[in-house]
Amino acid sequence: MTRRELREHCFKLLFCADFYPEGETKEQIEQYFTEPREDDYTSDGVYELIHCPELDVYDSGYVKNKVEKVLEKLTELDTAINETAEGWTTRRMGKVELTILRLALFEIRYDEEVPDKVAINEAVELAKKFGGDESPAFVNGILAKLV
Repeated sequence: MTRRELREHCFKLLFCADFYPEGETKEQIEQYFTEPREDDYTSDGVYELIHCPELDVYDSGYVKNKVEKVLEKLTELDTAINETAEGWTTRRMGKVELTILRLALFEIRYDEEVPDKVAINEAVELAKKFGGDESPAFVNGILAKLV
């Protein structure tokens, strides 16, 4: 599985974590990998795989580990985002954009295997896929200031 695909799984798990009580996080992470595969056809009739949590042991371990590490640093990440985002607070941000910012900032600050430029580029790509029309520019702007 590619790093981009693994990052997308991390994003999905972190996004979901915002909706569950803190005590249920580990259980929800485990349950994520047992969810059914989702696919569909686009309006053009093209087959599209929407969600496939069937990961091998290595990949699921990587995703779980990264998500747990991001969740451990959540307060610190949110503080940095709040200090940087002029006119915005993490409470006012959309959940998609906030989750992307948290993941990217974690990679920038704590994941030595991911260069800053790659973390920003991947965050913008996630924003294009999961966010609204203005999400990519918003995410890019905040991350550029953070770097």
